[in-house]
Amino acid sequence: MELNEPVLVHWVDTDVLLRIVVAAVLGLLLGLDREVKGRAAGLRTHGLICVAAAAMTVSMISLYNQLGGDGADVLRIFEATGSFIGIVGAGLIVFSKGRVKNLTTAAHLWLTAVVGIACGAGQWPLVAMLAATSIVMLTMLGVLARRYWPDEDFTQ
Repeated sequence: MELNEPVLVHWVDTDVLLRIVVAAVLGLLLGLDREVKGRAAGLRTHGLICVAAAAMTVSMISLYNQLGGDGADVLRIFEATGSFIGIVGAGLIVFSKGRVKNLTTAAHLWLTAVVGIACGAGQWPLVAMLAATSIVMLTMLGVLARRYWPDEDFTQ
């Protein structure tokens, strides 16, 4: 069996470390909204998903480059991540008493995975836009919804 050359531990790359650390920080920040609202998936879940997506992306890009691009299909990383997050999200969504619960949390986990993939790929402008947009949507729209529709339950 022919394997790719291993990357030794003492060859820690600061660029890879930056990608993983940024994914961890943004994942935790994205999970803060869910944690504060007491939802099923909070800080740890969002942080782990974002870091895992970033690590998978870095690993796939590295493997693709090591193999010289011959037959390596890096787009499978998106497929695998989407499938996994779909399973987790489906497990979170609950239909109870005529209402759907945890739908925002499931969508939020998908967004967190995409942020992790962008961090892993080092797509910093995309990471910044995703983080800013999602934080504004979660916090500002939540504040507006509670102010203008106080009788509605927007905690899902």
